[in-house]
Amino acid sequence: MDSNVLLCAAIANHITTSPQQRITFAQFMDLALYHPEHGYYSSDAVKIGFQGGDFFTSPNLSADFGELLAEQFFQMWEILGKPVPFSLVEMGAGQGLLALHILKYHQLHYPDFFTALEYIIVEKSPTLRQEQQQRLQDFPVRWCNLEDIPPNAIAGCFFSNELVDAFPVHQFILETGKLREIYVTTDKNQKETNAPCPSFIEVTGEPSTPQLAEHLDLVGIDLTQSVYQDGYRSEINLAALDWLSIVADRLQRGYVLTIDYGHPASRYYNPRRSQGTLQCYYHHRFHDNPYINIGRQDITAHVDFTALEIWGEKCNLKNVGFIQQGLFLMALGLGERIAALSYQQQPLSQLLQRRDALHQFLDPTGLGGFGVLVQSKGLDKTEITQPLKGLALPE
Repeated sequence: MDSNVLLCAAIANHITTSPQQRITFAQFMDLALYHPEHGYYSSDAVKIGFQGGDFFTSPNLSADFGELLAEQFFQMWEILGKPVPFSLVEMGAGQGLLALHILKYHQLHYPDFFTALEYIIVEKSPTLRQEQQQRLQDFPVRWCNLEDIPPNAIAGCFFSNELVDAFPVHQFILETGKLREIYVTTDKNQKETNAPCPSFIEVTGEPSTPQLAEHLDLVGIDLTQSVYQDGYRSEINLAALDWLSIVADRLQRGYVLTIDYGHPASRYYNPRRSQGTLQCYYHHRFHDNPYINIGRQDITAHVDFTALEIWGEKCNLKNVGFIQQGLFLMALGLGERIAALSYQQQPLSQLLQRRDALHQFLDPTGLGGFGVLVQSKGLDKTEITQPLKGLALPE
């Protein structure tokens, strides 16, 4: 196994100094991903892309993804009456590729919008922030923490692509019909006393917070129904609601656009999905064991879009629409781009590669099946009635 020894020691110390010598799975996941020195996203371990990476995202496929999003942002600017500045706040910007594609496209095709644009990146990973700053050095981009943005300061759009899935989640399990939380502790029976890394095991206990049961009530899930069997386990992403509360507070008028893989609550907590959605990504292979390759692998869980919609309403965000990413991109012009390939004079290998990339955006079992949630705040009656281009379903 390829775990970070120093990170494992830090997690073990956190456990031994905690009450009952255990931590919630959310705390474990937070340390594994975001420990200030050794976490996956805080160190040089995080690698995104096809060559030598652990996973790839839509911007790694081609610039088309960012360019089509850029079309949607331009329309948002028009709907809002072309405010200056129009703030685009990208949260979790990866390698900076998406920002690069968006900014280049706006500069070339919409120079007036580009002039009015204020591009802000919120990035927790110092390693990724450094890569972003190097890639975007020719553009007027600023970096800050989400908490540093003043309340009601943003007119524009907060957006994210594959951010919420990496928030730490609480895990729960049903035992004798009752909601129990999954905790992480060290393995006291570890036989290899000279092993470089301590082993971690799961134990169950009373929920660490009443918010877990409240969350299930929020999204209309009743685990006392007979269809849920003992041993059923899943996740609850309380951090996503905290994040959305901050975003809504900072937005004065405009939109929140969230792209990620996930489900409505009824599908997320389907009794047949009895082991949850937690997955780990290591060298383009995925598995469900977060207790190996600690600090060297990504850990994710699917997004409960129902929770974001309902909680958003409580934070004065109006639901504008929810759609699959494939349909969203088609409405923004992906189909025309695919059709145009037939008329382009390029080497066959390049054409085939681009065609494959564009079709991956449509694959309902992959990127095309991602969810796109759009919420708004502060729009007047006229602005609300203007439909977003990306949410227009094909006739």
